[in-house]
Amino acid sequence: MSWRAERLQWCWAHLARDFQALVDHHDNQVKRLGFDLKRQVRIMFSIWHRHKSGEISWETFQAQIQPVRNRVNHLLLRGRCSGKKRLKGTCKELYKHRAWLRTFADIQGIEPTNNTAELALRPAVIYRKLSFGTQSAAGSRFIERMLAMSETCRLRKRPIYQWLCDAVNASLNGQSAPKLFTDP
Repeated sequence: MSWRAERLQWCWAHLARDFQALVDHHDNQVKRLGFDLKRQVRIMFSIWHRHKSGEISWETFQAQIQPVRNRVNHLLLRGRCSGKKRLKGTCKELYKHRAWLRTFADIQGIEPTNNTAELALRPAVIYRKLSFGTQSAAGSRFIERMLAMSETCRLRKRPIYQWLCDAVNASLNGQSAPKLFTDP
């Protein structure tokens, strides 16, 4: 398995919305599984927030999350074998890739949601909607690079305008652009 597959983490915020869709279904068996899965999500986030706040250690977090992981696996198997079309496909896929549900509990520093990434993409999404995109591949590359540079500067608390001025001056003088960040 590649390092990328080992570090893949499915977003639990998205899963919670998927489980809510099960709760909202008209079939009582589907609803029941949705409620049971949502309960585990609430417990998981409660334990995660206690760890993130420093209330419990990494080791305690891992010990407390294990029964939740086991219960989610059991619920996914229940849905997979339910005979209900609405449950079988979803639960089969989640169970097949269940390792991607728990990466955050196996590797310290991985988050259970992709909220940080989605927040980082938000300015680009808003720009795309307001500007109606670009008219060329070169224009698309320019916008991609500018948005990536802008977000990198923001995350690293570097002044964007100053970096751009330094980059233009370096280019005019035949020099390399300044680094956005230094290697660790």
